[in-house]
Amino acid sequence: MGEKSIGKKIAFLSTYPPRECGIATFTQDLVNEIKKIKLINPPIIIAIDNGDYEYDEDVKYELKQYNRDCYIKLAEKLNKSDIDLLVIEHEYGIYGGEDGEYIIDLIDKLNIPFITVFHTVLSNPSEKQLFILKELGKKSDKIVVMAKNVIPLLKNVYEINKDKIEVIPHGVPSIPVLPKEILKEKYGLKGRTIISTFGLINPGKGIEYGIEAVSKVARKYNNILYLILGETHPNLKKKFGEEYRDKLKKLVKNLGIDDNVKFINKFLTKKEVIEYLNISEIYMTPYLGKEQAVSGTMAYAAGLGKLIISTPYKYAEEILNEGRGLFADFKDSDSLAKCIEYVLENPEKKRLMELEMKKFGKSMMWDNVAHMYVKLFLAVLDSCETKGKAV
Repeated sequence: MGEKSIGKKIAFLSTYPPRECGIATFTQDLVNEIKKIKLINPPIIIAIDNGDYEYDEDVKYELKQYNRDCYIKLAEKLNKSDIDLLVIEHEYGIYGGEDGEYIIDLIDKLNIPFITVFHTVLSNPSEKQLFILKELGKKSDKIVVMAKNVIPLLKNVYEINKDKIEVIPHGVPSIPVLPKEILKEKYGLKGRTIISTFGLINPGKGIEYGIEAVSKVARKYNNILYLILGETHPNLKKKFGEEYRDKLKKLVKNLGIDDNVKFINKFLTKKEVIEYLNISEIYMTPYLGKEQAVSGTMAYAAGLGKLIISTPYKYAEEILNEGRGLFADFKDSDSLAKCIEYVLENPEKKRLMELEMKKFGKSMMWDNVAHMYVKLFLAVLDSCETKGKAV
């Protein structure tokens, strides 16, 4: 790496806490780890803003999500600034316009190098979704994805050059917590066999199938408890209130399993997530569709070496490959129930799967992931220096 790249200034364009959003948490975690690596200056944040938030000192600029002019003005501001590289966190729902098309206005005017991190890669995109990712792919210096299995999609559907694509895993925090049995006592769950699902609640998570599966397993194992952790997705809540959560609660009541399902309706801190995962015998993601290219919640569970039962969406197929977990069929509570019972009845096989997952998960710790990002930033900046591109 060239010495000229040392001390360069990096900016992240992303949602950011206190906005309650998985990408906001992702960016904060990544930036905090990068700060510990002294090869570049502490990154600055450009927060995509859809409300009235009090940000910390890392946030230097705000981009009004629904104001198209702001995207062009931001590009002009960055071109005149001392920022050497922009990192764009991309998800369709966090930028303004149809499918977040305003981001194209920004990159069309941007003169500094930029890297785009794709959090969603659809196999059957709409015309607009296809256009957006193709443009980002064409104009980005590098594209980062979190799973190898989306590379063929990027090449064949989005026509992105393979040489531009880097695979860096989703990061997982390393937070020391109390032993499982002490934590169970802390949460009043002593003697319970815990299955958990966490994240922002929305219909795509397929939680109703998880509930139905638990109702079947509870006939034989009445100490089982399914924890549904997390608040309703803010966008869903704004449009429909708690309609989906109420539907799930009604299902629990109708199935007569009030003692086997518990809702924790809050946006969890990282420590709470780690603690709840630590007390879980099984982590379950019964998602409805194949499309999910990455799941931060599954990344956390994998990084902690948990036994995972999941439907076979893209990210799950990669994480649970080589016998690191169990697959259930989409929209099939019987299939989920069989997987749960298999785990409960085969403790030694569960232990072996957890050992394999723990080995796999080591590479996903945030300190390792942050070093991979910094290495990429420096390589891009060195490449731009060599080509004589403005940095």
